[in-house]
Amino acid sequence: MMDPIGLALERYDVTGARRLWDNGARIDASGELYDGTPLRSAADLREALLRRPAPIVRTFVENLMAYALGRRLEHYDMPAVREIARAAAAADNRLSAFILGVVRTPAFRMKGGLAGESIP
Repeated sequence: MMDPIGLALERYDVTGARRLWDNGARIDASGELYDGTPLRSAADLREALLRRPAPIVRTFVENLMAYALGRRLEHYDMPAVREIARAAAAADNRLSAFILGVVRTPAFRMKGGLAGESIP
């Protein structure tokens, strides 16, 4: 099973330039999302993602929080992820709302620092 998001972007190289061939074979970037939505291009992917922003926002929050905590998220982090996503939605999904949401979590505020450092 292939990642449908990655497959939809297969027609672009690492610099974003469009390509039609890979190792002499024509690229078939068609696929479908988990809900059956067909994808034939990056434009189809964009439209599908814009129709359902919640998974994108949640994934963004998870990655931002994992980066801020310096660890993988666990099941007990998920209520904070959902709360950050809700609060950011109420603030028109501004980046500052995501960042403030993460730094206000107990997980971030109580994470260990270097020896002798304290977290304000």
